[in-house]
Amino acid sequence: MTLQARSGRPLLNRRLAEFGTTIFAEMSALAVRTGAINLGQGFPDTDGPEEIREAAVRALRDGHGNQYPPGPGIPELRQAIAAHQERRYGLVHDPDTEVLVTAGATEAIAASLLGLVEPGDEVIALEPYYDSYAASIAMAGGTRVPVTLRPHDGAFRLDLDELRAAVTDRTRLLLLNTPHNPTGTVLSRAELTAIAELVVERDLLVVTDEVYEHLVFDDAEHLPLASLPGMRERTVTISSSGKTFSFTGWKVGWVTATPELVTAVRSAKQYLTYVSAGPFQYAVAAALALPDTYFAELRADLLAKRDILAKGLTAAGFEVFRPRGTYFITTDIRPLGEQDGFAFCRSLPERAGVVAVPNAVFYDHRDSGAPFVRFAFCKRREVLEEAVERLRGV
Repeated sequence: MTLQARSGRPLLNRRLAEFGTTIFAEMSALAVRTGAINLGQGFPDTDGPEEIREAAVRALRDGHGNQYPPGPGIPELRQAIAAHQERRYGLVHDPDTEVLVTAGATEAIAASLLGLVEPGDEVIALEPYYDSYAASIAMAGGTRVPVTLRPHDGAFRLDLDELRAAVTDRTRLLLLNTPHNPTGTVLSRAELTAIAELVVERDLLVVTDEVYEHLVFDDAEHLPLASLPGMRERTVTISSSGKTFSFTGWKVGWVTATPELVTAVRSAKQYLTYVSAGPFQYAVAAALALPDTYFAELRADLLAKRDILAKGLTAAGFEVFRPRGTYFITTDIRPLGEQDGFAFCRSLPERAGVVAVPNAVFYDHRDSGAPFVRFAFCKRREVLEEAVERLRGV
């Protein structure tokens, strides 16, 4: 039923009319109702490092961040973010003018689009995409233009010719996600170089969602687009602490960019949450300074979990696209005799006691995503092994 005001006009504004309750809320509720193992929503079932939790407790007890923190974020965290970018990627940022702390990456994405996109501007995004992208583009009054990653040789690939053809005189911005959710694709240096050349040629801006930057496997390499020639001055780089440190509930994200771009993003951000997560900012500053062994152990742990789930899904009859990044596996359900990911995911908890998410929710072209289903492997090994056992019955 469409909500109507007394005037007969719909209560929900037309920009958001196409967006209802997220699939994650629906499937998580289904997991609770059926007692199924929830491999749908991407949150770990264990907390991150104990010393980082204790850093948050100390901040609370010492009164650090219990009142409003500074609008751009506490200095300690901004300095830690700048040090992380330089140590990892050779990107040098002024923590006072080129770093902005946000309420997770989701707010950073929304604020970037609200601050940089004018009504009618076209925004290109790689489809399938995280569902907040479409809503954020709509709230900014932009027009989203999907460029679809397509399955080929066991992975999802970007067609650079299709990307080039999507750019028009109305294109303002490219919204890029690598490592890519939900497909697990990690764009290569050659692909990113081609993208950078196109962006410079057509004088575009780029917002890059790099929240899975430390979750790369096999021979994959995460390369920030901002590190390539000509991209530092036209790229807003976004990341967050949730995926890397397994504290998704803290909602601490950040933006790094030139002072002009950070100012544009902050102009919108200050009217969204204003500030957030004061005590947790101190803890995330400590987390970013963890030794390289932490990040190596995180990757090794997730790689082993990926392989447990991938092997089990293959044995159950799914076609598996083994990810090179993130903590999601996309599968094709057609070998099981299924065609409709929505129907499959809604029946799976009753059939097998496992929850997954239909990839079609991440597509404008729903038919393109219809047979694909996403599973998360950021869970304890015994949980994944139990899920694999249950899926044998499918």
